[in-house]
Amino acid sequence: MKRRWLALCGTVAALMLGGCVTPPAGTDGDLVDDWAPISAPTVFTPEPAVCHPFVARVGYLDGYAPVPCDQPHKVETLHVGTLTGAAAAGTEPPAAGSAGTRAAHTTCHREATRALGGDWRSGRIGLSVVFPSPAAWTGGARWFRCDAAEIRSMDDPSVVSRDTGLAGALRSTSPLRHTCFNPTVDDDQVTAMGPVACTRPHHAEFVGVWTAPDTTFAAFRSGQRRVRDGCGALIAAYAKVPRGEVRFRTGSIWYHPQESEWRNGNRGVQCFLWISDRKLTRSMKGAGRSGLPMG
Repeated sequence: MKRRWLALCGTVAALMLGGCVTPPAGTDGDLVDDWAPISAPTVFTPEPAVCHPFVARVGYLDGYAPVPCDQPHKVETLHVGTLTGAAAAGTEPPAAGSAGTRAAHTTCHREATRALGGDWRSGRIGLSVVFPSPAAWTGGARWFRCDAAEIRSMDDPSVVSRDTGLAGALRSTSPLRHTCFNPTVDDDQVTAMGPVACTRPHHAEFVGVWTAPDTTFAAFRSGQRRVRDGCGALIAAYAKVPRGEVRFRTGSIWYHPQESEWRNGNRGVQCFLWISDRKLTRSMKGAGRSGLPMG
């Protein structure tokens, strides 16, 4: 390389004097034609199927430190997607409640359900969407992470540390699945849902997730009869009793999304059958009329 640099300098000096210098043998006098072109800068994208020691709200690069899922961790990335179209055209990551955020949540719901083996809301699972930092977004990042975590209970969303992955965690008889409960009721308000094995005395049982209509949160909250009917249909299918008889055979309890979750696209209502005047000692799945006699 030094020989080429010296040859070029000599050529420039000679040209300034009106002469010309021939490059040494084995060189062509061109300083840069043999250099590899500089590649375009690449945008960092996180990996799926990795775990993280901490819950992330924003995907800062300096906080990205994935660990194997057989080591202690709090969160697992089940999927990494890419925003496109109008959702990717803004000058900053999508805001809460925006069309871009709802689109990402829709993808994460689908991919999480696929990875877990069941609707993530049917068990002790929390699901969150992580977008790039504003600086990374400015640099061209358009990814989003679908992060899942085990939570403590229906009433306590704090994250539990794990040392195993979540793949298939809601299949079959997983301990993460919602089953039977003893609710604490105060003045017709459920204040807690204590989980219990279905073979132990209990008063309530999870039957499924009802998808509410895509309305405003205020409209949803004012239409509780529709929620009751939606959960009633799930109870009827779960217990194998006629739909028109459900309200004569069992009550119902439901947990609905918080307003912030609703704005981001979560329309899932968790439904439970509820027997207040007697204790159950088995699951009511497929129990029929004999299992749920009219009160």
